[in-house]
Amino acid sequence: MTDAASPSSHLASPHRASSPESIAAFLRGLDPAYAPTPLRALPALAGRLGVAQVLAKDETGRMLGSFKSLGGTYAGLTALARAAGMSPADLLAARPAGQPALLCASDGNHGLAVAAAARFAGASARVFLHAGVPPVRARRIADQGAEIVRVAGTYDAAVEAAAASSRAGAGLLVADTTEDPHDPVVRDVMAGYGVMAGEIRAQAEDGPRPTHLVVQAGVGGLAAAMAAGLAGWLGAPGLVVAVEPEQAACLAPALAAGRPVRVPGDLHTTAEMLSCGEASAPALAVLARHHARVVTVSEAELARAPLVLAEAGGPATTPSGAAGLAGLLALLADPARAAEFRIDRESRLLVLVTEAALEAA
Repeated sequence: MTDAASPSSHLASPHRASSPESIAAFLRGLDPAYAPTPLRALPALAGRLGVAQVLAKDETGRMLGSFKSLGGTYAGLTALARAAGMSPADLLAARPAGQPALLCASDGNHGLAVAAAARFAGASARVFLHAGVPPVRARRIADQGAEIVRVAGTYDAAVEAAAASSRAGAGLLVADTTEDPHDPVVRDVMAGYGVMAGEIRAQAEDGPRPTHLVVQAGVGGLAAAMAAGLAGWLGAPGLVVAVEPEQAACLAPALAAGRPVRVPGDLHTTAEMLSCGEASAPALAVLARHHARVVTVSEAELARAPLVLAEAGGPATTPSGAAGLAGLLALLADPARAAEFRIDRESRLLVLVTEAALEAA
């Protein structure tokens, strides 16, 4: 790992309209673990499902063990640089004293990424975790040097607590969800996720392109970034399918209403990273523009997906990490639904394996 006290002098300095390539170069300058992750063909799974191809973007080896490190770290460093009136590269070189703290709410991985941003810059971080975040995820964040603030209630309660703390002057909010369609920090988070789309384009360029993107939803930022990043590139019919747990299904009602809608309940799901009760406005706008479809999956389907992935030679992951595959399995279990989504024997399906399996608590 690059010494955080002495960042590499060759760090690129992304600007406002940063491309996926410039963001990727900037992050690789922080640590080699931001190198591109593999796009894996899973022929055994394709045969089992009766389709032409299944490709899995494997984020299990990414920095911090998930795709979230792309968005949260990039957005956190950009927020600190903006506050200091410096470029991100200059901020990392100077690591000035007296920087504001970075604040965020998290189910686990976003907070880990924001905490890493603070560590790289020599700043502090405070991460608001709801009651359902397990100790193993909290411990990983604390190991990055962040302060943990536990909040009673759901993920959305933690989002509100982090925002209130920022409004009170405690630091810079690095959220991955917002009601403001133009929020610059949330847009930076999504731009970081777009690095994966750029990698996929390069990795699949020599073969037939995927016809469907099936991707986990949560607040919608990942799905939106992938929909935008692969727009016009997917093969026909080029469908984007977002997958969310039945226990935390906030995206479908938001798309139907044309605005974020808070869904009731405790949001408890085995897909812990998707336990969100309100979709993000910037993500909604993108997903609506690209005519994304939504599939909800049961807890049983979420629990089964990592096992099916492993049996097909895929990477070890969690129900959150394999939620896209859970949605795909649900669709293909019903021929009428598969036909509705135009999935047949010629289809080439792209899923994202978004996080590594967790070590035992």
